[in-house]
Amino acid sequence: MNGLHLIADLHDCRCPPGWLLDAAGLETYCTDACRRHGLSVVGRLFHAFTDAAGRPAGVTGAVVLAESHLAVHTWPELGSVTLDLYVCNFSGDNSARAQALFAEVVARFAPQRLEKKEVARGHLGIAAG
Repeated sequence: MNGLHLIADLHDCRCPPGWLLDAAGLETYCTDACRRHGLSVVGRLFHAFTDAAGRPAGVTGAVVLAESHLAVHTWPELGSVTLDLYVCNFSGDNSARAQALFAEVVARFAPQRLEKKEVARGHLGIAAG
């Protein structure tokens, strides 16, 4: 059950603005990036939002991994993105793969400001008895 959970808010992204609206492009990129870093893609779903006038308004997407997931949410009106990557380390330590994948995805959005948190999960303690 132990693993690494990486969470980030990316602000003032300097990527091309259309990238934050491109559900198909983000899906392909995220899926390929997961595979490039040795993670096992088992599913994916990306959805493009529109505003009340029918204009593109952002994307939410997730790549389901055998090791857990990568989720991306874009906020084009703010030039921002939220990322969430969790990998389990059941059969081996995937932490380095997660860190490298996360760094690649962050770099693709080129934020001017990044708020990142790392959480070690599932490290069960042994109860005193």
